[in-house]
Amino acid sequence: MITRRKFLKASAATGVALAASGLAAPAIAQGAKIKLGYVSPQTGPLAGFAESDAFNIEAFLASDVGKNFEVLVKDSQSNPNRAAEVAKELIVDDEIDLMLVGSTPENTNPVATTCEAEGVPVVSTMAPWQPWFIGQQGNPGDPGSWKPFDFAFHYFWGLEDIIATYTSMWKQLGTGGKVGGLFPNDADGNAWGDPKNGLKPGLEAAGFSLLDPGRYQNLSDDFTAQINAFKAGGIEIVTGVVIPPDFTTFWNQARQQGFRPKAATVAKAILFPQSVETLGEAGHNLSSEVWWSASHPFKSSITGESSADLAAAFTAKTGRPWTQPIGFVHSLFEVAANVMGRASDPTDAESVAAAIAATDMATVVGKVAWNGAGMPPFAAKNVCKTPLVGGQWRRKADGTFDLVVVDNSNAPEIAAQGTMEALA
Repeated sequence: MITRRKFLKASAATGVALAASGLAAPAIAQGAKIKLGYVSPQTGPLAGFAESDAFNIEAFLASDVGKNFEVLVKDSQSNPNRAAEVAKELIVDDEIDLMLVGSTPENTNPVATTCEAEGVPVVSTMAPWQPWFIGQQGNPGDPGSWKPFDFAFHYFWGLEDIIATYTSMWKQLGTGGKVGGLFPNDADGNAWGDPKNGLKPGLEAAGFSLLDPGRYQNLSDDFTAQINAFKAGGIEIVTGVVIPPDFTTFWNQARQQGFRPKAATVAKAILFPQSVETLGEAGHNLSSEVWWSASHPFKSSITGESSADLAAAFTAKTGRPWTQPIGFVHSLFEVAANVMGRASDPTDAESVAAAIAATDMATVVGKVAWNGAGMPPFAAKNVCKTPLVGGQWRRKADGTFDLVVVDNSNAPEIAAQGTMEALA
């Protein structure tokens, strides 16, 4: 299919110079730079994912390899329709060479789908692979119809990793196996709550049951129905995939209504320091997955910084505690630099897609290689997995929180710093 963008790129193509080191040199002989598009939720309920964007992009552009790039940033406003719209602008109007995107399926999926339709290579992260891959299929309910993508590539973990990590944390508590699920009516919630492909089968295999009271709409202001269902069902553990403002509402109402589970291990909502800080004492010992931390034993391929160095630099620059997306946003630009340095023609979509597929590199979030390791055959071409551990927020005397790794059974290369504690 010849898209408008492909025609424009073909008619404008000129010579390319590549650095022998494998990192990208200036893209075009006349000194033009390689154009990277980047879409993130800088405003709206998912804005916590974008807190480190400016820090990471500024550092990338100031690096030796970053000087060969131009980064064009668009705000999706936490809206899937807006994400698709700005992706199209970057492709058609700005004629980007490679798209980068992260921060939940509500952001990654519309961007990746747009890129695939337009024949533009895209690398995405920070969304579990099932809602990313399956959610973009024409018929998500029919595995026989699922097809790989030509231009869309993703790296992160999957629901199988969440299940292994969460259940390993819960088993430390010796608590009962009754789990209540909070699943919104969005791409993440529908994937996690799917009775066949979501959490339910894996939890049951690990000795836990799942009570799913049904989907709710994001930005709900009343979770009484869910709380009553959990109380009636004798739920001792709450899990789910919830946007930050919704978990704050749920958790405050749960405590007001006398529902006090022994563990609340929730994805998305309590990934960020500011999310637990708003809860005060009620945030102590809330738990979640940990995809990246200051203690992860990985280094940047661009700057040589360790995870600890990168986290410290962010705090020194912003005055804010480190946050998990720092590592993954940084890694997007590591992958971009590596890929564009190897592509035979950084302005040719097929060349760039081939370079992405051949990636095998060490990043600040771990190894990134689309070699099919640990993946089912249907997604092996397009998905690369990264390690996952479990953590708990511990409140300090000054009201701030530390995220402590309490379970590393599924990624022993990442050191544990404590053990799981029950909620008060």
